[in-house]
Parts: sequence; structure tokens; C-alpha cells
Amino acid sequence: MVLLDNINLKTFNTFGIQANAKGIIPIYNEINVFEVLAAQIRPLRILGGGSNILLTGDVNAYILKNEIKGIEIIDEDENQVLVQVGAGEKWHQFVLWALSQNLAGVENLSLIPGSVGAAPMQNIGAYGVEQESVFHCLKAIHLESGVRKVFFKDECKFGYRDSIFKTLVKDQYFITHVVYILKKKNYTVRTDYGAINDILAVKGITSPTIHQVSDAIIEIRKSKLPNPVEIGNAGSFFKNPVVPVEKFGTLLDKYKYIPSYPVSETEVKIPAGWLIEKAGFKGLKRNNIGVHHLQALVLVNYGDGNGKEIHQLAMEICQTVQNNFDIIIEPEVNIW
Repeated sequence: MVLLDNINLKTFNTFGIQANAKGIIPIYNEINVFEVLAAQIRPLRILGGGSNILLTGDVNAYILKNEIKGIEIIDEDENQVLVQVGAGEKWHQFVLWALSQNLAGVENLSLIPGSVGAAPMQNIGAYGVEQESVFHCLKAIHLESGVRKVFFKDECKFGYRDSIFKTLVKDQYFITHVVYILKKKNYTVRTDYGAINDILAVKGITSPTIHQVSDAIIEIRKSKLPNPVEIGNAGSFFKNPVVPVEKFGTLLDKYKYIPSYPVSETEVKIPAGWLIEKAGFKGLKRNNIGVHHLQALVLVNYGDGNGKEIHQLAMEICQTVQNNFDIIIEPEVNIW
């Protein structure tokens, strides 16, 4: 076990926020977790890729940095495979691996930042697909008792960008591996969300492969979302709100056109980015922080911004959207 004391977390979060932690402990395997527990190191916080957190101050805890790697097929039949992935693997690297094996199911989740272990915690999703659609189970260690536990899909209580790991058992388990079900054949690609079909049509593709769907999504994401290496950000900062059909109809009377996606017969999802843009925040720059000029869903750190400033801006955006539209939007990013 390696323990690095008094670590600055700037390079461990994609916002590039300066904040100190009591220490950081890289976790390469289960043994490292048990070593931490045996040494009675407390308090503990868990960090994956750092792409979905906002640090609003110093962290009075020791950070367990998930570095558990490895991708292996643990079971298969003629139609599908079970793939076990180390929770410290980068999510997009897992997607690229699946594509290299001609396995379908995660192509719409291409280029999502962060680690595999964070995927079920957040129930990541994009372009009409959420990770729960291919999730089988995850393996974790309870940080108080040291007991290993397998969580199957129903136990995870997946919701929109939500799971039991963000609520009832938050910070209680260290996820070591996630197991996904991927298809060899008899699958249907999903291209009906966002601009995927438009990109494919321009290229003259009418029957896309999983690789072509992935390429289209990567192209879209790169055109809309800033690279954290160049501008500090955590991707989509807010969840897209789901509203009753009746409320959506009332808004249409005023705005005529609102981008939307049906959730059910009674509910509609509205892009939070559209609401934020209409509220006048798109492209806002305030000292060293702001709202990205191409995608209002993304808050940015231009260099020396701090987490408290970004959090204050986020709360101001939420309040203004609620005042203007009577719709509540919530952060998707985890606030530390």
C-alpha cells in the first residue's frame, strides 16, 4: 500500500480545481483495500477519473484512487458475452475494447469521460442509452466491515443519473469490478437520438454498424463539448429535467419550439442546456469561470477559478431557470 500525504487534487479532477486532501492511496487490487482497512485509515473518500466532481474546498479525508484494471470475458454463448471490467479502467477505453471485439451495447456511450466504476454509480447515459441497459452486476467491498458483496441490477436502484451508490449506500462501498452483458449478434443500433442520423446521412450511411454509430457520436461530442485538457470542466453539469406533458404544452404556447424527448405517455424530457441558454447564461464569463459558449450544459474553469465560485454560479443558474420556467434542474456532478 502506498500513501501519499497532503496531496493537491488539481490534477485529479477535470475541472482543474486546486484543493488539498489529507492523502491519496492508489488502489490496484482488492488486497490494497484490505490493507487500508487493516491500517484503520479514516476518513475515506473514493475517486475514479475525477471527471464528475466539483471540489468546493479542501477534502478532510484520505482519497482511495481506483486503479484496478483489466478487461476479460468471463462467460459467453452464441449471442452474448459477460465482460468483467476493472473499476479503474477508463470508460471510453472499455468502449473501444468492445468495438474492437465487435461487441454491441456501449457504442452510444462513446467518449464519456470517467472510470468504469463511476458508470453504475452515476448510471451514465447518452444518446438514448444508459449503462443500466447492459449492466449485469458489480463487485464491491464494504469499507467498514471489509465484506465483499455482489450487487445485481435490481439492487442498484438505477434511475436517471442515479443509483443506490449516490444515496442509501453513498461512500460505503469500494467498487472493484463491473460486469456487463454485450451482444455478439441479434442487436439493433440506436440512432434516433440527437444528431446521430444527421451525421450518418451526410456520410451516406443508411445501415450503420456499431463502429459507425460510435464514430458519429464521437464527432458530435467533440464538436459540442470542450476538452478538459484545454478548458477545465466536468462535461454536462446538470441533469435534463423531466416534466409532465401538461407543463410542456404550456411552455410550447410561449416558445413554439422546444427540443424534447418523450419519456412516457405522461412525461417529457427537456434539455437543461436549452433552458439555461434561454435564461441568458450561455457563453457567460465571470472572472475565471463561466458557461461554455457552445454548450450551456457545461460549466467551465478558465484557469484559476475555484469550486465555490462554480457552485455559486450553478445555484444561480438553477434559481433563474426555476424562476423563468417553473422547472427545477439539478446538478449531475457530485459536489464535494
